[in-house]
Amino acid sequence: MKRIFLLVLFITYSAFAQETPKADLSNPRTTVYTHIYNLQDDSYHPEVSAKTIYGKKENEAIDIAIKIKKVLDGRGLEIDFNRIPSDSTYSDAAGYESLNKFILFPEQMPLISVEKIGPSWYYSRETVERINGLYKDTFPWYIDKIHNLVPGIGYKKIFYIQVWKIVAFIILIVFAVAMFFVAKRLAFLILKKIIYRYTKSKSTDINSSLRKLAHPISLLISLWLISRILPSLQFSLEINKWLFLAINIATIVFWIYVFLKLAQVLISLYQGYADKTEGKLDNQLVPIVKNFSMLIIIIFGAFRLLVLFGADPATVLAGASIGGLAIAFASQDTVKNLIGTVMIFVDKPFHIGDWIEGGGVVGTVEEVGFRSTRIRASDTSVFQIPNSKLSEIVIKNSGLRLFRRYNTTLGLRYDTPPELIEAFVQGVREIILAHPDTKKDAYNVEFTAFGGSSLDIMVNMYFKTLAWGTVQNYKHQIHIAIIKLAVELGVDFAFPSTTMMIEQLPDKSIDIQYNTAKETTDKAIEKTVNEFKGNFLETED
Repeated sequence: MKRIFLLVLFITYSAFAQETPKADLSNPRTTVYTHIYNLQDDSYHPEVSAKTIYGKKENEAIDIAIKIKKVLDGRGLEIDFNRIPSDSTYSDAAGYESLNKFILFPEQMPLISVEKIGPSWYYSRETVERINGLYKDTFPWYIDKIHNLVPGIGYKKIFYIQVWKIVAFIILIVFAVAMFFVAKRLAFLILKKIIYRYTKSKSTDINSSLRKLAHPISLLISLWLISRILPSLQFSLEINKWLFLAINIATIVFWIYVFLKLAQVLISLYQGYADKTEGKLDNQLVPIVKNFSMLIIIIFGAFRLLVLFGADPATVLAGASIGGLAIAFASQDTVKNLIGTVMIFVDKPFHIGDWIEGGGVVGTVEEVGFRSTRIRASDTSVFQIPNSKLSEIVIKNSGLRLFRRYNTTLGLRYDTPPELIEAFVQGVREIILAHPDTKKDAYNVEFTAFGGSSLDIMVNMYFKTLAWGTVQNYKHQIHIAIIKLAVELGVDFAFPSTTMMIEQLPDKSIDIQYNTAKETTDKAIEKTVNEFKGNFLETED
């Protein structure tokens, strides 16, 4: 009796154990679970998995279901069932053609999705139509030929991996390394030819940047080769998942490297352009653009890495927006200075080296930074002015003048004869004309006023140079020449004084003698001017 009971129990258990599970297609999660679960080694029921394919015969549906799983496994795409919605009325808010649709891997495999057809969920018609192309793209035609060439020993396992897969993986890595060196050389030659075609530049710095740019590009080509052939080795999903994760991380890192080096090449080209311009403000823009572009590239790369590790792009963007607002509120002055920096480079109110005045600050512009501008005063002290304030104040830019004006007044004694006044004025005019750096068509030397203690001679001229120190040296040269002219003519300069004139004393009288002969004055002017010109000829020699 006991044996009969055990036999009945065994038969009942076997019946239940061998009962084919039912397909649950009530929502996206159960549909995908039905498909994947029934194709596992310990629960292999392809006919149940095939029920997730709509409108196909059983044999064709089984083939499609198996291909979908192989494609996902070959690409290392492990399904997270907790991420798949379990709502039978789930609606995709992205605006696809079918609203009741869910894409399993929007970034890596957007063509594989499930959609609601009638009351049930199936793999989408787009997936069914495109699966053969996806399968051929993942597992090329040579896979079967490789299997035919593998000897029996190749199917033995080491650490649960068949020997032929290990050998093929090593060969793939060696081939990718060889491809790296070839691609690096070709990439450099192509980039060099492109840059030369559009810029005609053979700069050493640009060539160095191009070599650095060719390095990550060749690495990306090698990684692309590995990612294309790796699914053909048919590793398990677990191995493919980690291999493709490493490849994707490396790809993002190398792309960041590519864009950083590309930015460096473009900045080098801009640097060459800036060096040819007269103003130095363009040169100052180079480090700012470099730092800003590097920051943007790194932030975008970090965003891509977060998405790769499963972060929702919308959530990351929302968090970045909220964080950006918080930072903006917390650092309003920094944002204002950044805007001020942009306005300075757009309006260009001054250049590096210009002498400016504004807001109580007078000095030479030395550097325009990301936050502030450095101005050095005449006593060599440094003003560090925030760019937000500098962009708002009224600035007098002496560096933008076409010429540097010099104006002074020379006072002659009241007893100077008119002939010597004319000779003195004419001599000063010729001294100005003799100077190599004065504007020859814009000067004035005129007897303009009767001063309190002198006859005032106005001297107004323009120097071509804008450098303050050089102008002071030119003024010195002209002043010395004017004094020598006065000595040769016998003309005295007046100074504030009170003179008592006693015209007659017993047996004495005051009679100042001036030589007003035109021949004498002409010789004095000629001698002084020739001597003045000779100074410049000696300097040139």
